[in-house]
Amino acid sequence: MSTNDIAEQQMEEPLAELERELISAYVAGTGHSIETLRSRSDNRAKQILTDASIYATARLSEVESRLRYLRSLRGET
Repeated sequence: MSTNDIAEQQMEEPLAELERELISAYVAGTGHSIETLRSRSDNRAKQILTDASIYATARLSEVESRLRYLRSLRGET
């Protein structure tokens, strides 16, 4: 791993890996792979990727809300 790779990982959003996993899981649930969909240019492929992104955003919002709630219970906010 190069120095640039390490620096890039450190700058990444805290939940970025979870977001990628959620998108991958959604896409896999449709019977496709992200790589295959990205290589296609048809509207169906774009729609699946868009839907996966919306799904991941909704789930991340849920995770962040729960985290804020737990922190408030602990008096961390």
